[in-house]
Amino acid sequence: MLDLAFKNPLLFLVSVIFLVCSVAVHEFAHALVADRLGDPTPRAKGRLSLNPLVHLDPLGTLFILFWGFGWGKPVPYDPYNLKDPDRDGAKIALAGPVSSLLLALLGALLIRVSPDTLVAVLAGYLVVLNVYLAVFNLVPIHPLDGFQVVAGALPESQREEWYSLRRYGLVLLLFMLFPLVNGQSLLFTVIRPVVNLLLGILVPSGSIL
Repeated sequence: MLDLAFKNPLLFLVSVIFLVCSVAVHEFAHALVADRLGDPTPRAKGRLSLNPLVHLDPLGTLFILFWGFGWGKPVPYDPYNLKDPDRDGAKIALAGPVSSLLLALLGALLIRVSPDTLVAVLAGYLVVLNVYLAVFNLVPIHPLDGFQVVAGALPESQREEWYSLRRYGLVLLLFMLFPLVNGQSLLFTVIRPVVNLLLGILVPSGSIL
């Protein structure tokens, strides 16, 4: 992504701002739902904020600058403050992807009301970014949000076995992010059909990036 800084500095700046703000909204949504469910931990840690600086992760930020995709610091919460740690934890996890889809919907609405304009071009980037952010995070591999979402949906008798897979999550995720298939990672090869489906629903006219 850094090469864009030399080709089109303005677009690079806008892209970074969109990425950082989208990640901040995603993480803020986690914090907000945890707070509403009775856990004061995110508020006490200063994470109940839309300020991107409190949500930036150093490695995730480097990924944003070099590869155009990244992540924020995970929002801490204490399951002992929740009435139902597994199901409430799933609600907290799901809040991030839902917020990303809402931002994508906002971008799609902007495209519809301002077609063939610079606003539509920028909104198109917002749509694509947040659809990828939502779908990527819903992949059921720890530490992604989808892992906890699945845990909350499973019967109680199966959760312990599911949680035991947590130890392999990071290794599996890094393997799936490594470019293997025609220079593309296995993970993005798998999620692309879902991304394309959502993009087709949000912007059926095809007037997007």
